[in-house]
Order: sequence, then structure tokens, then C-alpha cells
Amino acid sequence: MAPFLAYEDKGPDTHRVPLVLVHGHPFDRTMWAPQLERFPGTRRVVAPDLRGYGASPTTPAVADFSGFARDIEALLDELEVESFVLAGLSMGGQIVMDCYRLFPERVRGLVLADTFPSAETPEGVRTRDAMADRLLTEGMRGYADEVLERMVAPYASAEVKAHVHGMMTATAPEGAAAALRARARRPDYVALLPRVAVPALVVVGADDTFTPVSDALALHAALPDAELHIVEGAAHMPNLERPEVFDAALEEFLARVDARQPSPAPPRL
Repeated sequence: MAPFLAYEDKGPDTHRVPLVLVHGHPFDRTMWAPQLERFPGTRRVVAPDLRGYGASPTTPAVADFSGFARDIEALLDELEVESFVLAGLSMGGQIVMDCYRLFPERVRGLVLADTFPSAETPEGVRTRDAMADRLLTEGMRGYADEVLERMVAPYASAEVKAHVHGMMTATAPEGAAAALRARARRPDYVALLPRVAVPALVVVGADDTFTPVSDALALHAALPDAELHIVEGAAHMPNLERPEVFDAALEEFLARVDARQPSPAPPRL
């Protein structure tokens, strides 16, 4: 079902492991602009717009959170990308965890940025449902204005703020609302983490208030083979706020995955 997704597919097929970039809410694949400029020089990089975001259609609406993972799996089937490193930020990180839950045999490494693994609390479900209703009624601009300086730090550059605000206001309210409702009912990935059989990179902005450093520390501790990078001078989107720091950590991690021989596929959970 997923070749309908809009996507970037850049860089050569080489011996290096392909990189798949999964954006957060309420953004699109241009969230990864610095990485889409840097990494295709040495490896294949695929970055989709999730269903309901960017240039991908909003219908059929995602009804179950795993639908995002199945869309990505089908897109990679279509593109004949057999194994890969999955990188996701915020909601994208949770989608990456769902991908590992559903098709771990294809995943060579995980990059989990500014995200957390636990299921939503009852209060969180109510909050996300209420926000979905609000976005359908009011549109995206008021929400974007309110959260901009939490998505990126107040001291972020004007160019970064404009980019992030533009992505949020360009998102279709129908797609964002459907994703919020599905995300509110996502699985709990806490039990999955100790069973992850591939290397992981955990990244967080030092000034992130949505997913603070404490979340990243807990995520790092739960993974059997993980590195942790705390990015100073960044909030919720360190890949845009401090791309040179984020990319250096990612490049080092990818080199480590490239050098690692594929291990036997873990059992499906």
C-alpha cells in the first residue's frame, strides 16, 4: 500500500548500509534537509513523507499506529531496499521502534532521537484526542505558533525557526489529527528494548522539554548495545538546530554499522 508515499531516494547503492529517515509530527521529509544533503554522498538515503504529511496523501487516513511502519516496509520493498539503518525523531522514533517490532530481520541499526518508548497515559490519550479535535477546527497555525519555541530552542536561528514553522503550517490538519489519534493508542515498546539485537544511537537535545534528557538516559540504559549523544545548544530537533554535531554522531554510528557483519535475524515478537 505504500508506494503512494512521497519520498526522497538519493545516493548510490554501495557496500554501505542504506539509511532510512523517518520524520516526526507535524513535519515532513524536509525535516531531514541537512542529512539529505550530507549522507547521500556515501550511501543510499531514503526519506518518506508519512501518510497524512508533506506530499503524501491524507487518505486513507492512518487508523492504527503500525500503519506507518507497514507503509515504510512496503515502500522499501518497492525500492528494493532489503536491509537498512532506521533513524527517527520524536514520533518518528516511535515509528522506528514499531518497525523493529514488526520486521526486525531487515534492520541493521536504530537511531532514536528525542523520543521515548512508553505507551500513552490515559491523560495523554485525552490530550492528544483534544488536540486532534482542535486542529480539525482551527487549523495548524495557532498550534505552530504556540509550540515553535519548544520544537526548537528560543535561541535557534531565524532560518531554522522559519523552516520548522513552515513545515507545521503546511501539514494537513486531517493528516495530523489522524496521526495524533493513532499515536495516542500506540503500543508500549519498553519490553521490546532489551531484545533489540542491533546497535542503537540515542540522541537528544540538551534543552528538549518534550522528551527531556532523562528520557534519553532511560532509553539508552534499556538498549543492550547503545550509544548516547546529548547535543548542547538544541531542543527537540537537534538534527536541524545543530546539524554539524548531529551528523558527526550519526556518521560515526553508521561507520560502526557498516563494519559489523549482519547477525542472525532475531525472532519476531
